[in-house]
Amino acid sequence: MDARQSKLLVAIIDQFIETALPVGSKRLLESGDFCCSSATLRSEMAALEDQGFLGQPHVSAGRVPTAKGYRTYVREFMQPSRQELIVRRRFENLKEQYLKHKDQERVYEAVALLAHMTPNVAFAKVPHKTQVYYLGLSNVFKQPEFQEDPRLASGVAEVLEEHLHELLGRIAVDDQIRYYIGDEHILKQIQSCSLMVTDYRVRDQRGAIGVLGPMRMDYAYNTVALDLVSSLLRSS
Repeated sequence: MDARQSKLLVAIIDQFIETALPVGSKRLLESGDFCCSSATLRSEMAALEDQGFLGQPHVSAGRVPTAKGYRTYVREFMQPSRQELIVRRRFENLKEQYLKHKDQERVYEAVALLAHMTPNVAFAKVPHKTQVYYLGLSNVFKQPEFQEDPRLASGVAEVLEEHLHELLGRIAVDDQIRYYIGDEHILKQIQSCSLMVTDYRVRDQRGAIGVLGPMRMDYAYNTVALDLVSSLLRSS
């Protein structure tokens, strides 16, 4: 295969990859990459076909690469650098989506861990979203306070579903564990409950993670549990 045939094979493969259509001499000449006649190109294409690098679906069609043509292209002529800018731009866009998804997964898994460790509701504000993950509502409903007063249980459910994100935006949240007990709460639905909350950071995103339960909760145990889980998020 001489230099012109090599150039021709690369041009045909590049065009076929882009269009999935058989490539003819007219299209190759229109690209401006070849300074020769259409007859010369057809002759060279026929030579490449004879050597097994190209095929022709039918007599009036252009040529398409064969497996041998692709193998030769990959081994000898492919230039990844020509696509590098496009690939890098696409990668950066998809990487950010991927990392955001992983951030959210990590926070959800931390909430699940905390909910398994305590008999209360575990929650966290989700990075990149105006949303709060919470798990363990069934834990709370098993507590005597909530079984005796269904209105308290429904109030907690209402706060989790509708108000918790807004509440976390109004209270102090930092790297210390903060305790909001009983009537310190702004929301009347959970005045007989306690809230423990601290912050976490995932990459450049800051959020809040905490525990909600009856005022009778085991503060010492929950403090250690919340500290361990929030530290896990900060260190990952």
